[in-house]
Amino acid sequence: MKISQDANSQHRILVIDDESAIRRFLHSALSSDEFSLHESESGHNGLSAAAALRPDVILLDLGLPDLDGIEVIRRIREWSDVPIIVLSVREREDDKVAALDAGADDYLTKPFGVGELLARIRASLRRSIVQSSEPVFTSGELRVDLNLRRVTVSGNEVQLTPTEYDLLRLLIVHADKVMTHSQILKQIWGGAHQEQPQVLRVTISNLRKKIEQDPSRPRHITTEPGVGYRLRQAE
Repeated sequence: MKISQDANSQHRILVIDDESAIRRFLHSALSSDEFSLHESESGHNGLSAAAALRPDVILLDLGLPDLDGIEVIRRIREWSDVPIIVLSVREREDDKVAALDAGADDYLTKPFGVGELLARIRASLRRSIVQSSEPVFTSGELRVDLNLRRVTVSGNEVQLTPTEYDLLRLLIVHADKVMTHSQILKQIWGGAHQEQPQVLRVTISNLRKKIEQDPSRPRHITTEPGVGYRLRQAE
């Protein structure tokens, strides 16, 4: 493990990637007073580093020399909920779904821009906000009091069905994280609906009509084509 920034920096980022060029790029892009960058070149070393460092975010390549990245995700998820952002050349939807279903929080396809990477990292770091002692989620005109189960848009209360509310709450708990179709179906409807994505599409459509200013151009609940949905939290 290589430590390239002062350990007292605010956010610790662990990069698990065997490509030296990518590690150099990330070092250049992320070295700042905001981030402390740490590097591992293999899956096994990355797992050891994750346990020792307890990073705030992990950036993970799937094509590692010793362990497939999917297996690394599964092993980390056995003991930690640290945000994991996959950085991979694999572009197929089933690769993305497999990584996200294994427990990854986000997925970026190489090559990617620095701005997009920073946005994904900061979004992952924000997710802990909804687990605070006062669980009130706000994003633009949308406000959800998770204790009172009260949803308002621009100050006007919105009536949701129990299923619509449960779906919205699930997306809020995982705000800024991609939730796959199968993850949502399993948690909201149970295993019986795993092969019935139409029920999810209809519920998402109905929910958008109630909380989006323009349901045809949603700002809150966005679609990740072929993968699932993400609830974006405006800063």
